[in-house]
Amino acid sequence: MLLWLSEFLVNYYHTFSVFQYLTLRAILAALTAFAIALLVGPFLIRRLSAHHIGQVVRDDGPKSHFGKSGTPTMGGLLIIFAIAVSTILWSDLTNRYVWLILITMFGFGGIGYFDDYLKLTLKNSRGLSARYKYLFQSVFGLLAASYLYVTASTPAETELLIPFFKYASLALGPFFILLAYCVIVGSSNAVNLTDGLDGLAIVPSIMIGTALGIFAYVTGNSHFSSYLVLPYVPHAGEIVIFCGALLGAGLGFLWFNTYPAMIFMGDVGALALGASLGLIAVIVRQEIVFFFMSGVFVVETLSVILQVGSYKMTGKRIFKMAPIHHHFELKGWPEPRVIVRFWIIAFVLVLFGLSTLKLR
Repeated sequence: MLLWLSEFLVNYYHTFSVFQYLTLRAILAALTAFAIALLVGPFLIRRLSAHHIGQVVRDDGPKSHFGKSGTPTMGGLLIIFAIAVSTILWSDLTNRYVWLILITMFGFGGIGYFDDYLKLTLKNSRGLSARYKYLFQSVFGLLAASYLYVTASTPAETELLIPFFKYASLALGPFFILLAYCVIVGSSNAVNLTDGLDGLAIVPSIMIGTALGIFAYVTGNSHFSSYLVLPYVPHAGEIVIFCGALLGAGLGFLWFNTYPAMIFMGDVGALALGASLGLIAVIVRQEIVFFFMSGVFVVETLSVILQVGSYKMTGKRIFKMAPIHHHFELKGWPEPRVIVRFWIIAFVLVLFGLSTLKLR
């Protein structure tokens, strides 16, 4: 929106041409989203508290969590709002990738909102059943994946890129839809499972989103992508604006979500963030790198799968509690120690992912 205004004003004041630069608009998107989150956050917390929309703590969980009962949740609304407003303000609204990511974020966020609404407002402990939650996730995931496949203009946009090799890629054909679907839906659920401690999910999401923004900038620039031997995806660079907004909104949310949290993300935020990150990874053709950068999310998900599988087959549990962050809490680790150590692991994995830009 503001890009259009700057294009008009540049006819009268040449200074406005600086807003054509992706890097500047990404920084401004981050600052705008951060400011929105800080301004709207206290209001949202008061409203959620007034309507008694608070966290329900499991009886079998760590005793340190009992004090969190009643803490306002559904804070993901703050993240989605800040990202959406900032992205619409600073991005090129003719870019199809921007709208695809926004629509996907709203779609998965809507699923999470309905689930949170059933559990926290209507006091339905089950919330949205797993069957229907997965069904709606599948619909939005398949729509996004199919759209990318149908609108692909170059073979590189549907090939699987193998990191650390200069010219290694695998033509997927229609199987691209299946891969993209798995990445989007899998990422959405993985972030949701990780969102169990104060700030545990949002910081790795910020790190990964920032790294994917760098990949988007390179992939959407023909000169940089050629130099670094990465596939060139026309117009993908505009995704940097969304990633900048995610960074700012995430930091703004962390202001209130840091230990001890004043508000929790809820499914509305976790599902939306996870799906958005997965979709961006697909667009910039970095599914494998994204898998490694999301190692914290992956391990959290695997711990749940292994725990459930082991209990059903043998009647025994592998971990004291799943997801695995609760396992470490029950072993005696203070919550801040678990959180920060998981952040450190996420940071190292993101650095590893960024190294693939040059090591090939």
